[in-house]
Amino acid sequence: MDNINKTCPNCDKEFQKEFEFCPHCGQKSKEDLTLGVLFYNTISNYFSFDARFLKSFIPLMFRPGFLAEKFVEGKRLRYLHPAQYYLFVSVIFFFLFSFQQREYTLKADNALKKGFESDKISTLDTISKKALDSIDLSKLSKTLKDKQIITGVDLEELEKLDSVIKNSADNKDDLNLTYGYDKKEVDSLIAIGATDEVILKSMGMEDDAGFFKRRFYTQLLKFQKNSGVGILQAFFDSIPIALFVLLPIFAFLLKIFFWRRGSFSHHLVFSFYFFSFLFIVLSIVLIANQIWDIPDSIDWMIVLSTFFYLLIAIRKFYHQGFFVSFIKTGFVTFFYLLFVIPIALGIMGAATFFYY
Repeated sequence: MDNINKTCPNCDKEFQKEFEFCPHCGQKSKEDLTLGVLFYNTISNYFSFDARFLKSFIPLMFRPGFLAEKFVEGKRLRYLHPAQYYLFVSVIFFFLFSFQQREYTLKADNALKKGFESDKISTLDTISKKALDSIDLSKLSKTLKDKQIITGVDLEELEKLDSVIKNSADNKDDLNLTYGYDKKEVDSLIAIGATDEVILKSMGMEDDAGFFKRRFYTQLLKFQKNSGVGILQAFFDSIPIALFVLLPIFAFLLKIFFWRRGSFSHHLVFSFYFFSFLFIVLSIVLIANQIWDIPDSIDWMIVLSTFFYLLIAIRKFYHQGFFVSFIKTGFVTFFYLLFVIPIALGIMGAATFFYY
């Protein structure tokens, strides 16, 4: 009599041959390792991309607040976990955005390069001009003294006039203080290969400068040496990290305005699903713009329509009237867009500059 049992290659436990999956560990009883299987296992293990993703997609897009409500009610295996959904769609979005990001970065780098190159040319012109001016001024002084072109002026007054003319010529191009220091002087020091310590001192950094001040001047010098190249790319790289902070802040705002409508974790679930919806909408906009040249006005209308999605989702999830939901949604959006995001952008900009 043939053995009716089969040993699972994963957990080494026996089960009946007719079982399609191992009842102990859940692995498929017979599955050849093909490229498709390998790809599917990778996606499903890291992003939980399975039937629940597709099952959750339609409610997420067309039934605002539904998934968050069901997850809080306890239906946590029927639909994809909110954090997993957010992680997966954010990766997809930033992958698509990377193509657009490359274009923005290239344009910014080229513009910065041109600006720095024009400044360097201006520096060289100024140096040459000053050299010529000094020759011309010496000739002018000699003429004034030797030939006494200006009559009625004694020698002492001529010397004072000569000094005024020279000082005016020397100072007229020295007020290049865009960054709080003489940028042209720094360009000259860089051109002759001066050490960083010498350049930093010329920029105004004291010997006993603290960590943050020294770091600031060091990054400022690096920015000038690199002609600003890479600064925008470093800023874009900080966005995914910032979003992991901005999302809980959004949940915290919801907690403030809906204080008695559940714990903070409930608001966090709602935020994960809402941000997932935002990433999907933005991904669709990016794909559509790659295929067709959609007018900017339509793009902005699509983005602004997410406010109404949020309004419906809040009304559904928090079970409040339309007017109250509209007022609270407006306040949450107002505080988030006018205070939280600008402050976050400022912090991101400072962090980008200090660590790029």
